Amino acid sequence: MLERYLSALSLQDAAAEPPAATRERLKDRFPRGATRRMTQLGLLVATALDEVPPAPADAVVYASTYAETRALEDYLDSFPSASPTLFQTSIHPSAVQQALIGKQHAVREFFPLTGRAHLVAHALQTAFLAPSPRVIFCGGEERGTWLLDRSAASDRSFAFACALTTQPTAALARVRLTAVPEDSAAELTVTQLFEVLTSRRPLDVTAAPGLHLKLDWS
Repeated sequence: MLERYLSALSLQDAAAEPPAATRERLKDRFPRGATRRMTQLGLLVATALDEVPPAPADAVVYASTYAETRALEDYLDSFPSASPTLFQTSIHPSAVQQALIGKQHAVREFFPLTGRAHLVAHALQTAFLAPSPRVIFCGGEERGTWLLDRSAASDRSFAFACALTTQPTAALARVRLTAVPEDSAAELTVTQLFEVLTSRRPLDVTAAPGLHLKLDWS
C-alpha cells in the first residue's frame, strides 16, 4: 500500500469563463505585463501553485488530459504561417512552466503526465513513489472551442494544487493506493477528481487496472 496525506489544497474554477476574463480577474496576482502571454490554464495553475507553493526540495507532479487547448487551437489556426510563440505555449507542461520559470522557481523533480480514464491513478502513483517527503500534485484543463466540438477538449477551465506529505500532522485527508487484481477499473479523470476535491467527497474506487484509490477527509 502507498499512502500520503493531503496537507494543503488550492482550487481554481474558471468554468466557462473566457480567457480574457480570467486574465483580467487574476492580473493583480502577477508582475505587471506578465499575464499578456500566459495561457488561461497557465494563469489558473500559477495561481494554485502560488497558494500551495513548492519548495526547492519538493517534487511536482502535473496531470492534464488536454492541457493548453486554446493555445493549440490558435496554433493550428495560424497555419500556414505557424506561430512559434503559440507552439511554445501549446505543449503539454506549459502551464507549470509558466508558473515556475517566470519566478525562477526551482524544484527537485518535475513529472508531467497525460492520459484519460486512468490518469489520476497513475499521477498519484508517481507522486507516492517520489522520494521527496513533500510532493505537489497539480493539474487542470482549459475549455476548448472547435476542439470541444470534436470531443478533443475539456468543457471546463480549472486547476488545482495539493501538497501530499508523509506526515499526518494537520492533514486535510488521507490518500491511499492499494494493489488489487487487474479487474476492470472505473474512469477517474482530472475533471472528476477536481469535482471530488471541490465537494470534499470521499473516494473508494479502482481507479486504474491494478490500483485501488481511497481518499478519506479528516
